[in-house]
Amino acid sequence: MFNRIIVLVLDSVGIGAAPDAAEYGDDGVNTLANIARSQGGLFLPNLERMGLGLIADIPGVPQTNLPIANYGKMSEISKGKDTTSGHWELGGCPLFTSFPVYPNGFPVQLIQRFTDLTGRKVLGNKAASGTEIIAELGEMHMQTGYPIVYTSADSVFQIAAHEEVIPLHELYEMCKLVREKVCIGEHAVGRIIARPFIGEPGEFVRTPNRHDYSLTPPCDTILDVMKEAGYGVIGIGKIGDIFANRGLTRSIPSKSNAEGMLALTQLIKEYHEKSLIMINLVDFDSKFGHRNDIEGYAKALEAFDADLGNFITEINEHDLLIITADHGCDPTTQGTDHTREYVPLLVYTKDMRGNYLGERTTFADVAATIAENFKVKSFKYGKSFLSDVLRGRKDHANC
Repeated sequence: MFNRIIVLVLDSVGIGAAPDAAEYGDDGVNTLANIARSQGGLFLPNLERMGLGLIADIPGVPQTNLPIANYGKMSEISKGKDTTSGHWELGGCPLFTSFPVYPNGFPVQLIQRFTDLTGRKVLGNKAASGTEIIAELGEMHMQTGYPIVYTSADSVFQIAAHEEVIPLHELYEMCKLVREKVCIGEHAVGRIIARPFIGEPGEFVRTPNRHDYSLTPPCDTILDVMKEAGYGVIGIGKIGDIFANRGLTRSIPSKSNAEGMLALTQLIKEYHEKSLIMINLVDFDSKFGHRNDIEGYAKALEAFDADLGNFITEINEHDLLIITADHGCDPTTQGTDHTREYVPLLVYTKDMRGNYLGERTTFADVAATIAENFKVKSFKYGKSFLSDVLRGRKDHANC
């Protein structure tokens, strides 16, 4: 058994159209493979050694004969293809009712309630790209002081504001108000997101001071169960936001993939308690996937692979590393929204011979595995792959 399990979520790094992708208009999507193909291949030597090329045909990532990790892929049973439902399912709490979405903007009564409570009219109120809408309305926002309200194909109520027009603390309070008193009942979207930006007209840029206000999971997740059992539960990056800060004993913010990996590496060196550590690397999704920045996404994947190579040197035989994702966001498609995809599953520990974990039918297999390892309360959904991991270690010892 393992003392520490690290779940590393590569936000939006899908690996091929899920079985029900057509229902979401996502035929032919494959975030990893399509990016690799468009760039003439990806250089991911550490993920290659783990067996990434055995999961799917990814140009530049050949199949290895001796993978150092267990490998497979998972499909999602939750409705939707967003960050919240993906993470909750990884935690053992699938969501079978879709969050509400607003492709034509929010209803008039919702915006009026926002105005009544905040004393501010709004700009926008439509589905839009975050960078495009601040380019379009940022100057008017600076002139009027009205926040920019927008959404996307995901279930989100986003508020963009210039940090010199609406200070961060006011923007955050505004988002809390929306979470508690505006987007409620039938309009309870998955997340309220503060989207601060800076700069001058024509040169606006979003800052890393984004903050998400998620709904509370409708059932216990592995974070809740682990915390209740007395184990450490540490979230890095967006994890605290996604789980509404529930089930954590500690939360470590990060503003980039590199900063998140640095925090994770430092934590592994200093913190040796029996624990669950969960980290989200959001740059893939927010900086590149949603912006259709194929080259930027490719470079971010290669930068992560280099960081991963350094990180796994800190892993010991009592640690288990699970690398996966929460959905796709194929930047090679015409849209800028998430894509319904399989997610990769790479499970690594020291001294292991990699086994094929198959095509798992739910992300909740991750929570089931953690629960079995720590002998805590099991979940209704999910099947543990712990025995496959332990068999891989035994096979290696017998080689």
